Amino acid sequence: MRSIFRNRTSLLLLAVMGGVAALPSVTLASGTATQSSIKEPDLKSGSVLVVDEKTGSVLLSQQADVAAPIASITKLMTALVVLEAHQPMNELIQITADDKDLERGSASRLAIGTKLSRADLMHVALMSSENRAAHALGRNYPGGLTAMVRAMNAKAHELGMANAHFVDPTGLSSQNVASPEDLTKLVIAASHNPSIRNYSTDSAYKVKAGKRVLEYHNTNTLVAKSDWDIVVQKTGYISEAGKCLVMKAVISGRAVVIVLLDSVGQYTRLADAKRIKSWMEALPSSVLARLNGMNG
Repeated sequence: MRSIFRNRTSLLLLAVMGGVAALPSVTLASGTATQSSIKEPDLKSGSVLVVDEKTGSVLLSQQADVAAPIASITKLMTALVVLEAHQPMNELIQITADDKDLERGSASRLAIGTKLSRADLMHVALMSSENRAAHALGRNYPGGLTAMVRAMNAKAHELGMANAHFVDPTGLSSQNVASPEDLTKLVIAASHNPSIRNYSTDSAYKVKAGKRVLEYHNTNTLVAKSDWDIVVQKTGYISEAGKCLVMKAVISGRAVVIVLLDSVGQYTRLADAKRIKSWMEALPSSVLARLNGMNG
């Protein structure tokens, strides 16, 4: 696993709204920190990337450039593309049989015939990973699902997500793939949209589905923790992807992007996020100051 404690740190090309910013490589001052003085966290996820958003510094990295299935992390791209189409968020959309998951038979609380606003569908898709909601958003995109998927891939290209590819708006397909480096760019772009920020980090939300009121809860329990400052987040799971988690959070006063893919076990991705947070909070102030000064 690479870290900031190598003599040279290669900085990522981070996506920003409207393009990609290239940052130069830097050399940490000799003696600032050593591999032996600070132990990296023992992470259990298969792929890991932790990046300081301001400086572009790669704090932790493992298989960061390897594309893999991303499951419901896909829904961040779905939301971004739908919002950029400027469709009416108060427009009612009906759940139809076309929105049923026939590939995996995943459960949904949205019965066929349910009508919800585009805003409510996006809210539960991002917060609770509601697959029928995400599919209905894609189906009602101008030009339908085919145009939606085309727009998702075009947006990925625009953001510089070189290894990303999408075939559906839910993430139920294992053909939706991206590398942690790609997902860092997606998370940063998504974090600039207030709707995605608010919906993805809401801890609970109720929708009126016909005569029923459905209460949804966030699939990421960290959003409700007082010691976490999470700007945007999304979880994901299919068997091919394992448990996944992406977040932009403020830790030790710095905005960082955390990407964890292919975690085994129900709580591994959350435990890894906590280990990363504890590790960052234990970094010496001299190292933090050096990192903060990298981009002037």
